[in-house]
Amino acid sequence: MTATTSHVQPELPDDAATENGAVLLDQVRSALSRYVILPDEHAMTGVVLWIAATHAMPAWTHATRLVIWAPEKACGKSRLMQLIRAMCHRELMAINVSSSAMYRAISGAESDPPTVLLDEADTVFGAKAAGDEDLRGLLNGGFERGAYTLRYNAARDDVDKLSTFAMAALAGIGRMPDTIEDRAVLISMRRRKPGEEVAPYRKRRDGAPLDRLRVRLNRWVRANMQTLELAVPPMPVEDRPADLWEPLVAVADLAGGDWPEKARRAAVKLTQARDDSAKASLTTQLLRDIRTAFGDADALPSVALLGRLTANEEAPWATYGPKGLSTHKLGALLREYAIGAGVLNLPTGQARGYLRSDFEDAWGRYCPETPVPDQGTQVSEVSKRQPTNESAGQTP
Repeated sequence: MTATTSHVQPELPDDAATENGAVLLDQVRSALSRYVILPDEHAMTGVVLWIAATHAMPAWTHATRLVIWAPEKACGKSRLMQLIRAMCHRELMAINVSSSAMYRAISGAESDPPTVLLDEADTVFGAKAAGDEDLRGLLNGGFERGAYTLRYNAARDDVDKLSTFAMAALAGIGRMPDTIEDRAVLISMRRRKPGEEVAPYRKRRDGAPLDRLRVRLNRWVRANMQTLELAVPPMPVEDRPADLWEPLVAVADLAGGDWPEKARRAAVKLTQARDDSAKASLTTQLLRDIRTAFGDADALPSVALLGRLTANEEAPWATYGPKGLSTHKLGALLREYAIGAGVLNLPTGQARGYLRSDFEDAWGRYCPETPVPDQGTQVSEVSKRQPTNESAGQTP
């Protein structure tokens, strides 16, 4: 297990309760948007509120998970995790963590648990990983307060009662197990297109303003803990989605301004997106082969596109899956890129298919015809946007 944790707790000043929560959350959003590009405003709202909610763990009944995923490398997952790590409460960053170590790390601070951050989670739960069922059970069980794991302690000939309740964020390539995503705000990252710029982030240089935001978040939230603990906010979603979004909506209601409306809109939109998205694995090869299949055409029926793909003997589509690629499987793969078939008006009549314009955004992001420099974790050293000391908000 590789892990680092921060346990320094700021003292609560007399004026913490007078902090303008809406302005503070706006500053967190501004700090995030300087260094990383999220897919839309709903994703940004979800991340900002999740960060703030980690500072109020003693108030919550449910510990919302945050899943950050992308279909490919260099989409900004690790950069976003760095920013979350800088601003969340008592971060516990881990890579290739064992379940036993995580049990001890959480249970050892039961009254005020750390925020668990698991980067490269695809190495544990991804398609090529064997999967750690014990760790997945911990993440599932730790979603609700009062969940404990029992472990026999041979040294004491007794049973240890270990708490698993803690906020957790996971980042990786590809989707996480359904049982984890069911308890999570799901953020689908995308690779930046040429021309989309973010400021480079270096912890030694840029970390101080984010740490001041972390301190202010903690002071503001802790000064209003009783309000948050007693909050029963009206929810726009039901059942499990309501459980996981309640802490975030409660924080938004406390902040005021336009955050209550944005929180509820994000809860609806991100829940719908999670439920509607396919689980299939995506490849840039499919996008490249579709571009080749289109040639100069502006539109192709699904059947024609499928025929051209499967006719390519050097591509895997004729043997994809048990019986080869079908129009249904093709649609499932493309939905991960927010591409869907529609009705085409062709000279021969109507047919379901795709427009060339449907793919332009994905082609530009994942397989541009003009090669672009390796973007690493979505940060360019030659970015024209440079950070300033004021970028992450005011000093407390």
